[in-house]
Amino acid sequence: MNEAVFQRLEYDKLKDKMIGYTVSPAGQLLAERHVPSTNRKQIRAWLNETEEAAALLATGASVPLSAMEGIDPFLSLLGKGRIYTESELDQLLAWLVSIAQMKRYMDNKRMIAPTIAAYADSMNDCPRLKQELDRCIRYGSLTDQASADLGTIRRHLIAVEDKIHKKLEASLSKYKSALQDPIISRRRGRSVIAVKREHRKLVPGTVWDESSSGQTLFIEPIDVAELQQEWQEWKAEEERERTIILSRLSDEAELYKLDLFQNREAMASFDFMLARGKLSLSYNGQPVTLSDEPIIKLVEARHPLLGQQAEPIHVELGVRWKQLIITGPNTGGKTVALKTIGLLALLVQSGLLVPASRDSRFGVFRHIMADVGDGQSLEQSLSTFSSHISVLKEMLHSADEQTIILLDELAAGTDPGEGIALSIAVLEELLQRKALTAATTHFNEIKKFASNTAGCMNARMAFDAETLRPLYRLEVGEAGESHAFAIARRFGLPEHVMKRAEKLAEGRTEIRLETSSSVYEEKTVGVVVEEAVDTMKNRAEQKQKSPAPVLLKGDAVWIYPLRRAGIVFQPADERGEVIVQVQGKKMGFNRKRLKPYISKEKLYPGSDYDMDIVFDTKDNRKKRKLIGRKYVEGLTIETKQDVTES
Repeated sequence: MNEAVFQRLEYDKLKDKMIGYTVSPAGQLLAERHVPSTNRKQIRAWLNETEEAAALLATGASVPLSAMEGIDPFLSLLGKGRIYTESELDQLLAWLVSIAQMKRYMDNKRMIAPTIAAYADSMNDCPRLKQELDRCIRYGSLTDQASADLGTIRRHLIAVEDKIHKKLEASLSKYKSALQDPIISRRRGRSVIAVKREHRKLVPGTVWDESSSGQTLFIEPIDVAELQQEWQEWKAEEERERTIILSRLSDEAELYKLDLFQNREAMASFDFMLARGKLSLSYNGQPVTLSDEPIIKLVEARHPLLGQQAEPIHVELGVRWKQLIITGPNTGGKTVALKTIGLLALLVQSGLLVPASRDSRFGVFRHIMADVGDGQSLEQSLSTFSSHISVLKEMLHSADEQTIILLDELAAGTDPGEGIALSIAVLEELLQRKALTAATTHFNEIKKFASNTAGCMNARMAFDAETLRPLYRLEVGEAGESHAFAIARRFGLPEHVMKRAEKLAEGRTEIRLETSSSVYEEKTVGVVVEEAVDTMKNRAEQKQKSPAPVLLKGDAVWIYPLRRAGIVFQPADERGEVIVQVQGKKMGFNRKRLKPYISKEKLYPGSDYDMDIVFDTKDNRKKRKLIGRKYVEGLTIETKQDVTES
């Protein structure tokens, strides 16, 4: 279980949602670090906590969680002799109040959530410290009751300020003619009046500031200077007393260091547990049974990111069979079924409820591994097939009876015959190792392997043959069809093309595989995979050494980049560029990207078949026929050479 698997199964998306449900930095950190566990006792404990958290939230009551703003920096400085500010101590007071609220709330919810409520028993709201902070601090400032001396100092300050104000009011009347504005203001901590510059000499006193234009001077009249000095002295006394009080309160907080750290851990745990409960409720998660056996039994399970609109599926692995081969049409829900199996197993081992019936059962697995998507990477030079092989190697290295293997589109990305052989070899090895395996495929040979092999079961995604629409319902016991022809007709492909395709399909030579389990019993998985890869490399080298077959106009070719067939319009030029018609468009491909598919002799009746029927428009063909019989003035034929380079 690693980040690659989390992304393939979309576990990371649900984890991001869970992180978003936390309200505190400490709770968010717990959510970010959370990963699925393989410890059965730990998983059971998590599941129990999440179930209780969801039950609490379902009652509709508001849980008094604390966002713990500023608490982490505060606690990081405990024990370092710091004198905290009023705002920091005010945040501590608010936090202690929220802790007291949480303790009372959880005590009232013991019947609903006994396990979670026990966490609150370890919390200490520090009543003595809380009472002292409440007495000394209000709205981020020290109160007059913080100490007797502080109260006395502040009363003197108020008295002096009143005298200063009265003196300045008298100065406003006394120097009325010299004033710019009849107001009292403060500059550099001093009370001053605004005097016109040209009348400076009429107002004796100290200039503390001037306006930006320089036309107004802010003067402290000389008759209030002595009072201002007295006010400054009292202010200094207040600051000294403030430092003494804050130092005492900081020392008091230091005494509760261990309790405060424990409170943070408990509050973070509450935040994290409730985030798990919120996430579980967001997709209607239910508690399921944790089995002692390595099995999976999904009853009415839905993908969490699809919600109630998703069709529920019923799946089991490890009970009556170890492998499930899922078939059906494209866009029919095969990949979603795979992801649902793996994702729900990851959620259970993360202690989360899952969107499935309570009758569902999950074992505990050491490895949950998935190969979903084509895995191509330009940076790592990985093709689809190379990506599959690298993931298979990792799977086969770890596979055992406590492993879930999820394989999407077996045998994809390479020659079908070789891919099928390799896929069956891998399935046999995984079956021998008792790993739970769910795989999707379109190939009949793999379906036959599943139907003829003990411990392996076919399943199909239901398809409505009348409406030609997938039903997204998983039906265990029978193999499904790809319904490629029916879907192609639904999307409007020409009927003559469809009839030709059906005729070709009827005459296709089936690949017959010699798959004797005894062949693989004597070999290690690494040898099986390496031999298959070596065989494919040797065949590729032989193809490169042998002369490339000539492609003629009208030949059908397989286009590797597009993974579809086309018709040769213009044979290869000196650079090896071939013009191919694909779905009415003419595209250029290098000869190496094409593979002979069906020769023109087999596609068209007779050597004199008119190829214009394939490459030209119906209108142009009519014009050519008319010109062949007589001259028509003004009649022209336009041929567009709209070639797309690929």
